[in-house]
Amino acid sequence: MKNVTITLDEEVARWARIMAAEQNTSVSRLVGELLREKMIEEQNYQIAMQQYLSQPPKILKTPGEKFPTREALYERKGLR
Repeated sequence: MKNVTITLDEEVARWARIMAAEQNTSVSRLVGELLREKMIEEQNYQIAMQQYLSQPPKILKTPGEKFPTREALYERKGLR
């Protein structure tokens, strides 16, 4: 574990103390858990973005053909 010092607005500090008390934990642990959750969310987002961007592009039309309409795209995806 690493100790760090943070500065909070009084309103934020009050909220953190209340939340920590409700969860029967310390403000320090509460902040640590919130930061861990944020880190995991960011990592999951980056993984999803890399997976999406690694897919080959999809051809929507052949040369000379018009792009499909929004309605056709949604129907094709089964979103209607």
